[in-house]
Amino acid sequence: MVNGNRSKNASMETIIWWHVYPLGFLGAPIRPRSATQRVLTHRLRRLIPWLDYMSDLGANGLFLGPIFDSQTHGYDTIDYFSIDPRLGDLNDFDDLMRACRERGITVMLDGVFNHVGTGFPAFRNALAGHDDQDMFTIRRSDQGNPDYAKFEGHASLPELNHDSPRVAQLVRDVMEFWLAKGIGAWRLDAAYTTQTHFWQHVLPEVRTKFPKVWFMGEVIQADYPTVIRESGFDSLTQYELWKAIWSSLKDGNFFELDWCLQRHDGFMDVFTPQTFIGNHDVTRIASQVGIDKAALACVVQFSVGGVPSIYYGDELGMTGVKEDRPGGDDAVRPAFPAKPQPFNELSESQSRMFGIYRSLIEMRKANPWLAQARTKSTLLENRRYVYESAGEHGETLSVDLQLDPHPHAEVHLPDGSVLSIAME
Repeated sequence: MVNGNRSKNASMETIIWWHVYPLGFLGAPIRPRSATQRVLTHRLRRLIPWLDYMSDLGANGLFLGPIFDSQTHGYDTIDYFSIDPRLGDLNDFDDLMRACRERGITVMLDGVFNHVGTGFPAFRNALAGHDDQDMFTIRRSDQGNPDYAKFEGHASLPELNHDSPRVAQLVRDVMEFWLAKGIGAWRLDAAYTTQTHFWQHVLPEVRTKFPKVWFMGEVIQADYPTVIRESGFDSLTQYELWKAIWSSLKDGNFFELDWCLQRHDGFMDVFTPQTFIGNHDVTRIASQVGIDKAALACVVQFSVGGVPSIYYGDELGMTGVKEDRPGGDDAVRPAFPAKPQPFNELSESQSRMFGIYRSLIEMRKANPWLAQARTKSTLLENRRYVYESAGEHGETLSVDLQLDPHPHAEVHLPDGSVLSIAME
């Protein structure tokens, strides 16, 4: 196997992440209508009772969506060095970090460094023609009226100027501030829009001070290996695999999945991708393919190479459809109760799905070589797919996915045992 630019911190590649969108999970007002809805509220502490839940599931990494002070949904930052008052304050964060350390949980934060909110102080200064103009791309008409670069055309999201040394220093300072508070990883939001040379100026200096840090970039459509080589990221979001998993199950076309897994192996020669079947930006897998096939999607995710991430609620078979409209993300970013529901009070489908996730995570932990596994098909049909995942020291397991007469799977483990997966 060719390792290419593979992360030097291999221990991060065996983490199982549980991905939470905090503003939604904790029931904060996403679009505050008054100052009273932005009053300091110590919601972040409510995550602490859920740490034992995620540990029982088998996850050992807490991947937090935006927690910095922002105007609405968290991706319109006002202050990178403060917790959003709708979530709490730095004391709440420190208590959460302490609870994570006690349980051996690594924390990854969402770094929104491509753009900010219009309330960001430096942007206000720049727009008014004062200081900080180099941090943004601002154009003025002959009459002096300003316009500025916007993230994907959204006026509420001014883009930072990544050619500015001050922007690079700001991002370094932010990263190092939170790393000093104990986090171990950064998700780099919208990394697909930021030139890779920017990260070459930022990440090496951060690594000098925090050599164990792990950087995962959000990249949707790109030449993944080239982005890794040019940016210095450790990992990228594997959107190709996400699409192939749900699409092949939905359409009954495992040829798409097989082709994608061949490409996935090529990516694995260079880096270890983040694999997922759900996140805060997409329709829930159970809504996309149905609860029965969602169990098979989970089998694929945990039986191939990569760093798996579970979006909160998917382990319970939750549904939710992403819509292209204002507020269209709300259905996939729901509030959770103050503490986990006792397992004996879960519905039958919830407890069954939770059990499937827990069994597959146990399989993953018992076979850590799966993080670097390569796959090859041994039987390929539209509605049945058998493949082997192999480690570099001869370890193998076999997966048999079948859509008929009902969606089910068998995972043949290296020790000779068989894990049967079905919602029925």
